[in-house]
Amino acid sequence: MWQQRVISLRPRSRGFHLVTEEVLGALPELKDLRIGLLHLWLQHSSASLTVNENADPAVRRDFERFFNRLAPQGEAGYEHDDEGPDDLPAHFKSSLLGVQLQLPIQDGRLALGTWQGIYLGEHRDHGGVRRVLATLHGEAI
Repeated sequence: MWQQRVISLRPRSRGFHLVTEEVLGALPELKDLRIGLLHLWLQHSSASLTVNENADPAVRRDFERFFNRLAPQGEAGYEHDDEGPDDLPAHFKSSLLGVQLQLPIQDGRLALGTWQGIYLGEHRDHGGVRRVLATLHGEAI
């Protein structure tokens, strides 16, 4: 079975946000797969996808602090600033973290670890709706 669709993630403030349930809610057919893969491709260059801690919100706040130190706004010498001072740092963060995930499916569920969840890294002050191309591939139960 192959299936593909675009998932529109609601706008979020700048930071790291758990989107696992939003993604799963848009893919009801995942529960029908015994084994497979879910590929997620974020169709933006100023946001990112990653998997990490899903329980303690302090981890997401610390992620934001760390990446803001790594790619700060307002650094002298940035040339690409047509869309504002948050634009080029957002591109850096997107490239560092990536815009795609490949996740295993086992018995109708994502085979994430106990404390793992899907993060959307929103790296712009006003990023808006983010589109994720989701491709499911697997064998039915």
